[in-house]
Parts: sequence; structure tokens; C-alpha cells
Amino acid sequence: MTNLSFFRTTAAAAACIVAVSAPASLLAQTIAITGGKVYPVSGPVIDGGTVVISGGKIIAVGRDVAIPAGARRIDATGKVVTPGFINSSTQLGVVEVSQVNSTRDMSATGKDNIAAAFTVWEGFNPNSVMLAPAREEGITSFVIVPAGGLVAGQAALIDLVPGMTSDMLVRAPVAMAAQIGDAQQAGTGSRGELIVKLRELLEDTRFFMTHRREFDRADTRPFRASRLDLQAMIPVLEGTLPLLVSVDRASDIDAALRIAREYNLKLMIASGAEAWMLADKLAAARVPVLTGAMNNIPGGFSALGQRQENAGLLRRAGVQVALIGNAGGGDEEAFNVRNLKQEAGNAVAYGMAWEDALRAVTLTPAEIFRVSDRLGSLQTGRDANVVVWSGDPFEFTTRVEHVFVRGREYDEMTRQELLTERYKVLPNRKNMPR
Repeated sequence: MTNLSFFRTTAAAAACIVAVSAPASLLAQTIAITGGKVYPVSGPVIDGGTVVISGGKIIAVGRDVAIPAGARRIDATGKVVTPGFINSSTQLGVVEVSQVNSTRDMSATGKDNIAAAFTVWEGFNPNSVMLAPAREEGITSFVIVPAGGLVAGQAALIDLVPGMTSDMLVRAPVAMAAQIGDAQQAGTGSRGELIVKLRELLEDTRFFMTHRREFDRADTRPFRASRLDLQAMIPVLEGTLPLLVSVDRASDIDAALRIAREYNLKLMIASGAEAWMLADKLAAARVPVLTGAMNNIPGGFSALGQRQENAGLLRRAGVQVALIGNAGGGDEEAFNVRNLKQEAGNAVAYGMAWEDALRAVTLTPAEIFRVSDRLGSLQTGRDANVVVWSGDPFEFTTRVEHVFVRGREYDEMTRQELLTERYKVLPNRKNMPR
């Protein structure tokens, strides 16, 4: 395909997405999904169950549920009904083409590699062509996590609905993103220096909390971080905003645990290639781990202990696990966000209980990001983020047959489908210029 053809197709896909609107008649529609194998996640499986949706909410779930008159019925007999999947660590909507800098909005420069005040969702593109393919594969919500430096900034949880960013936001911020595993990325010479800088930032924030007047009068010692970054770190010190630390090596995870104890932080671990080595410590500290199961090849010396059994071993030890992409190369952060079901399937293949894998892509992310009152389960009063699958959602050949986000069904053309349609009929070679 020529570059011109690529951009025409991409533009057409974007136009399709922009054109999607939410008529009031669709949002007000009452829908009954009947006869399916319903997995509420928050409760036992319901064979031959019914899920009733109205006004964007789930209004009934059960086996013998009265269906309102005039409701649209979807026969899910022989099919599986689950909550919409939540991908807990992505750069969806802030990275369009990874090799084109002008389409990368997931990082901020920050002072001394500290960008705590950076709110990544402010640069989110609600018309990204990457959104529809993710939704078509059962992803109804996702977390945008900034990257780069020692402290990258604040993450947000978003629903895959049409509109502007303000329409899509479920909760922001949901975590403060940091890393202590890549000294070069954070502009330091060693991991030890990274940890020292993180401690210094926490100490500076603690001092700033009690000396704001002196700071405003420029009557304090110099700080590594700016005023806005120090201010943004206050909820982390107060324990109301989790610190999501991206780290792989077991010794670095142990260092993060020590820092969290010393400063009474609410800690989460992302990536965590060698987290299984500290499963008992993580469980005892009630530290959730966001990890995947697609890769057992070390991406570097810090991940020599990477194994696909990681998620299952952590869960069996009692750790809260949210499944994310870990295939490497950054692909899972943009156009492969949709592959979350494969991560879950692989986790099951390598020892994670099926029910735990389903929870790890639905209710567990909702719980750790504090939105379980809206997302992650099929319960009365929850947002109607619901997916009907042709079979086991973790089987490779299973298809999404219906996907609802906030009660509205989506079935628009994706970029992949536009490409398929474009080349179904090839041009007559006789008429092509030589």
C-alpha cells in the first residue's frame, strides 16, 4: 500500500469514528440479553441468565427476570455474557503512530525528569482510529498511563464512548505513574540513584506540605521538583492516590515495597516480570500487580526471571492481579490493546484459574482504581458495559457478537475492516500502468 493509500484509509476510519453519535433514542432503549451463560464476576455464574439494560445502566440480572414490555431482545443462548473488559495500562489515544513524534502525547519533559503534575488525558485524542478496534474486541474501558522519566505523571480511566475527553472520563487521576527500573530513561547513572531521587522527591513533598508559605516567599532550600509537581505529589504522600511503579527486577520491587512502607504509600506494581519471586511479600503488603502472560523472553537484564506463570503464581499467593499487555515492543500500548483476551487466555494456559483471569480484566481493575461502583461487574445499578461472546472469551476463535458501553451497542467499521473491504476486489492488472 502506498503512503497516500494508508493515510486515505486512516482518514476514512477516523471519519467513521467522528461520525458516531449517541442519539437519545438509542440511549433510552431497553435491551434484554436472554438465555446466555452470564458471568456477573461479583457473584456466581448464571446459566440461562438475563441481563436487562435501560438508560445506560444495568437494571436487572438473573435467571427469572421480568423483561419490560417493548424491550429489544438479544438471544444469547449458547453464548457467554460478561462485563466489558478493562485494560489497566495503555497509551491508547495518546499514541497514534509510534514512530511519528507528533502523534505521541504520553510524556512530559518535567523538571529533572519529574512530571508529577502532567495529566496525560489532557492530550487524549477521542477520535483516534485505535479506539474502535479495541472496543470491537470487548475492551470497554482502559487506563491511560503516562511514560518517561522518574515520575511520569497522572493516569486516567476512560470509557470507550463517543464525545470529547470530558464525556469519556470515568475517573481522573487514578494513579501517579513512576519507574525505578530504567536509570537511563530517568536521566540518572544507576538504579540506586533513581531510588535516592524518589526518596528526595517524597521528602521534598513532605516538607512542602508544611512549609507552603515559606516556599511561596522563596524562603526555603531549593527543590528538585516544581511547585506544581510537589503539589501533585501530595495525594501520594497522603495515601489517597496510588503510586504505580513500573519495575521488573525483584530487587527493585523489593526497594519499592520498602519505600512504600517508610512513607505509608499506596503502592501498585506495573510490569513486574519477577514479581512472582516476592509473591508472599506483595500479598502481605496488599500491593496489586499489573502484569501480562504473553512473554517469557527477557527484555533486558532486569527481567531475566520473566515467566508466563507470573500472573498465576501471584494470584495463588493472594495478590490482586490485573492483566495487561506484556508482549514487548510497546505494541500493546497502542494498536494491540485489543489483545487483552489473549493475555488472559495465556494466563489461564500457564496456571491462572479461569475465574481469576476473568476477574483480572474486569472487577479487579475496577477495584484497584476505585470505580467498582460503576464498572467491572454485572450488577443492578452498574454502568451497562456488557459484552456477548460467541463462546469462551479467552479462546482464540471466539468472536465478540455484541458490545455495549454505557448501554449503547457499537458496531462501526474499524480501520482493519476498511482495509479488508478496500482490497476484497483487486484492480485488473491489465489496466494498471506499466
